[in-house]
Amino acid sequence: MKNLKENYFNPFFSHIYIEESILNHTRTQQILAKFPSATVVKIVHYKDVFCRNKQNSHLQHNTQKLILAAKQGTLLYKGAPVCQSFGNQYFYYTSCIMNCIFDCSYCYLKGMYPSANIVVFVNLEDFFAEIEQVLANHPLYLCISYDTDLLAMESITGYVKEWYSFATKQKHLKIELRTKCANKSLIQKFDPIPKIIYAFTLSPQVIIETYEHYTPSLSERLSCAAELIRTGCPVRLCFDPMIYVPDWKQHYAEMLEQVFCMIDLQKVVDVSVGTFRISQDYLKNMRRQNSESAVIWFPFQKDGGYYHYPTDLMKQMECFLTQKLEQKISKEKIFRWSTETETQQL
Repeated sequence: MKNLKENYFNPFFSHIYIEESILNHTRTQQILAKFPSATVVKIVHYKDVFCRNKQNSHLQHNTQKLILAAKQGTLLYKGAPVCQSFGNQYFYYTSCIMNCIFDCSYCYLKGMYPSANIVVFVNLEDFFAEIEQVLANHPLYLCISYDTDLLAMESITGYVKEWYSFATKQKHLKIELRTKCANKSLIQKFDPIPKIIYAFTLSPQVIIETYEHYTPSLSERLSCAAELIRTGCPVRLCFDPMIYVPDWKQHYAEMLEQVFCMIDLQKVVDVSVGTFRISQDYLKNMRRQNSESAVIWFPFQKDGGYYHYPTDLMKQMECFLTQKLEQKISKEKIFRWSTETETQQL
């Protein structure tokens, strides 16, 4: 597996594109200070670079560029049908960063965005203001790390720290921070609060090595999750998406043995289980960009505009995992995605 740290700044982010309107924004200047050798290019709007024609996002992952911008228009979105709400009525997500420094072959971002470059929206104050408006009407369960991995970008943006500070002041806000990052030195800076759930995406090591490029190993993720649990932080384990590979039962069984060895499941908030699924448009775009990746060329089944594994295989994989999890954790804490109801609690 390629070492992320060896390639973190060079050639990654050798060029930084900045909207002229936010050139002097405090967060813009803070980020720029971390890349003194970068070539800075002023632009009018981030889409002029991010959405230009004839890009190859597959190749761009080898040399990602950074784009700093201000997000306009809608800042909060209702949770998508392919995502799990964990029983929360007011389930929303937001994207203060678009795209990820990791390079997972099956990631829907490859089909969602025309570019692999990373956009950082520096106007967090506008995000916070809109959230406060929503909170004035009802509680909010907010996922802030769907379209990126905020923890993996923390040394560059410091956004997790800002979200943490904001969440401590909001009475009816709960945040999920989804991650594959395992940087204990970053996480240990934050005191545990019940309003922020750290949700670790877990996969068998063979899948990590084959499809989850630049990401920490399974043992590193589990070690980080265990440390958070020890300090009292709410932790969720996400076995989602499950990826089909030859001998998948053996690989997932071995993964769970490692999980059971390193994590006390009685102390986690809950777990999620779900096989790979994606919108038909995203999958079409991913296949156009990458004609060789086996994970996206599986003969999927189509239902209501979404592709997933054939029903029998999907149920077999998810039931296999949930049955083993039930040996260590109550059914009430196992959430399984369902094509019929978006998500179901076992």
